Amino acid sequence: MTTMTYKKKYVSTTNACKLCRPLGAMIAFRGIEGAVPFLHGSQGCATYMRRYIISHFNEPIDIASSSLGEKNAIYGGGANIKQGLSNVINKFQPSLVGIATTCLTETIGDDVHMLLHQFCAEAKGQTLPEMVHVSTPSYDGTHIEGFHGAVRAAVDSLATAGHPSETVNLLPGFISPADIRYLQEIMADFALPTVILPDISDTLDGPALRKYEMIPGGGTTINEIKSMGTAQATIEFGRTVNEKLSSGLLLNDRFDIPCTRLGLPMGLRETDLFFAELETISGKTTPEKYSRERGRYVDSFVDGHKYVFGKRAIVYGEEDFVVGLTALLVEFGIKPVLCASGGKSGKLTAAIAAVSDDILKEQPLVREGMDFFEIAEEAESLAPDLLIGHSKGYPLAKKLNIPLLRVGFPVHDRLGGQRILHLGYRGAQMLFDQIVNSVIEQKQDSSSVGYSYM
Repeated sequence: MTTMTYKKKYVSTTNACKLCRPLGAMIAFRGIEGAVPFLHGSQGCATYMRRYIISHFNEPIDIASSSLGEKNAIYGGGANIKQGLSNVINKFQPSLVGIATTCLTETIGDDVHMLLHQFCAEAKGQTLPEMVHVSTPSYDGTHIEGFHGAVRAAVDSLATAGHPSETVNLLPGFISPADIRYLQEIMADFALPTVILPDISDTLDGPALRKYEMIPGGGTTINEIKSMGTAQATIEFGRTVNEKLSSGLLLNDRFDIPCTRLGLPMGLRETDLFFAELETISGKTTPEKYSRERGRYVDSFVDGHKYVFGKRAIVYGEEDFVVGLTALLVEFGIKPVLCASGGKSGKLTAAIAAVSDDILKEQPLVREGMDFFEIAEEAESLAPDLLIGHSKGYPLAKKLNIPLLRVGFPVHDRLGGQRILHLGYRGAQMLFDQIVNSVIEQKQDSSSVGYSYM
C-alpha cells in the first residue's frame, strides 16, 4: 500500500495586508529632486497608484506610464517606453526619470536596460535626464521591497567615489514626511551634514502655492546622491531589510563606508540606540532638548501606564514598522499578542524577539505573509483590546468593537496621515498619548453613565 503525502492546501489572498512592489518605488522616486516616477506597464497601474498615494498624502502626484495595451503584451513595449520617455522629457524637463516595471512587462520579459540604451543612442545628442531603472514585478514582494529597491537603484546608478567628506548618509526607509523633518532637525542639532535618501518631506507634504508646480520642489538632489560615495558613515533603518536591497551595504561594499543598521527609532530603547550612534559619529553629547524630550516621555509612563498596562494589542503593517511598534508598546506595558505583516522577509520573528524578549514573559504570535482574513481568524481567540496599524484594519476593529490607532501607510479614512510623527522620543510621546486616550475613550463610551473626570 502506497502512503501519499499531502501538502497544505493553497489559500488565496482574500484581503491583502500589503501593497504592490512598484507603488513603493514610485514613492521613493518622488523623494528625489526633479524626478518624475515612470511606470513601464499599463495605464491602469499608474492611475491606481496615483489615487492610492494621493488619498494618504493629500498631495497631487504625477506618475507617467508607457501605457501598454493588448498588442504590446504580444509584441513587447519597446516603442511605448521610448515614446513615453520622450513625452515626459519634453513636458516636464525632469532631472531624473525613475523607471519601475509592473507585472505585465516583467511577465512578457521586456529588457528595460536594453531599451533605455537604445533610447539614449537614438536621442542624437539631446540632453537627457538621469534615468534610473528598478525591476519591480507586482507579483513578487511588497511595496517596501519596491521602495528599498528604488533607493538602491538610485545609489547604484549615481553614487561616485571622491574626496572623503564629513557627510553622513541616512537611509530612513518608508517613513512619513513629518518623521523626515524631525530627522533633519536632529542631524542639524548634532551639526552633522546629512544626505537623507529619499526625502519626501516637501515633495509629498508641501505648502499651498499660488502656481501649480509640475514637479514639486524639494527632495534629495542628484548631487547629494552622487556624493554618498564620499560620506564618513551610513545609518540605515530597518531590521528586516533584505541585504540585496540594502543601499547601506552597497555603499560599504563599493566605497568602504561604514554602515550601521538600526531598527526604526520608535520608543525609548530604539531611539536611545540611534542617539548613541550619532554621539559616536559626531563626538558630541545629545543636545539637552532631546534629553528633556526623553525625560518627559518617561514621566508620562507614570501618568498613563495604569490605563494601558496589560492591554492586548494586534499590530500589523510593514515588517519594520511592526517591529518598531512592538518595541514601543512593550516599554509601557501593552502586550502585543499578534504581530502580522504581508511581507515575507523571514526576519520578522527574530526582529520582534530582539526588541521584546527581555521584557515579555511570552513572545507574541508572529506571522509573515498574512492577509486581513487570516489576521481576523487569529484575532478571534486572542481577545485584543486594540488594533494598531494603517486604515485597512478598520473593518476588523469595527467587527471586534475595539479602538484602531492609525499609523504608518496608508491612512485613507482620516486627515493628516503624512503628518503623523512616529520616530524619536517626540513621536513616541505623541503615539503614547493617542494610545492611552483611545483606551480611555473606549471605556468611557462603553459605560452606561460615562465620566468626565479621570
